[in-house]
Amino acid sequence: MSNQVSEIPPKQSRSWVLVPVLVFAGLAAIFMTGLQSGDPSKLPSALINQPAPAFDLPALEGLTIDGVAVPGVTSDSLAQGRITLVNVWASWCGPCREEHPQLMELAKRDDIDLAGLNYKDQRENALRFLNALGNPYSSVGVDANGRAAVDWGVYGVPETFVINGEGTIVYKFTGPISPQALREQVIPAIEKAHQP
Repeated sequence: MSNQVSEIPPKQSRSWVLVPVLVFAGLAAIFMTGLQSGDPSKLPSALINQPAPAFDLPALEGLTIDGVAVPGVTSDSLAQGRITLVNVWASWCGPCREEHPQLMELAKRDDIDLAGLNYKDQRENALRFLNALGNPYSSVGVDANGRAAVDWGVYGVPETFVINGEGTIVYKFTGPISPQALREQVIPAIEKAHQP
């Protein structure tokens, strides 16, 4: 048996190990920058200038105005010659609570209708939300499984659509409507929808 001492190979450069880490860090920085920049209310919608998707949502059971049951929402009800705002909301949505005063303000207008699309909510919670904050909607459709919201291209709640009298989507606002957004974006979109 020989007593050979095995040679220890020289240390190889380990800088190649840093390459994936640096690539990941760079991509993460780009992703975070993209998330934090821009205005979510300006997300594009392929449905602008298209007819509202066909849907038929049942009423929120137990919701009444002056003792009369508030009806559900259908695509046909959006093409009755009046401007309609379709607001996608849920009781569990904090931003929906933030925008609610603006919806109550819009409900005072006699030139539009407000339709609520109650998204993946529980009936009792939705009723409690509207009873506590007020009901701005002339109709509320229950989208229990979220299928209608998918058809509408909803990214998340709240979202609001302006529908002209023929049932065509003419404007989309993503996120909670602030007082400033109401003045500078939503009301001008309503006014524009009134023009032939």
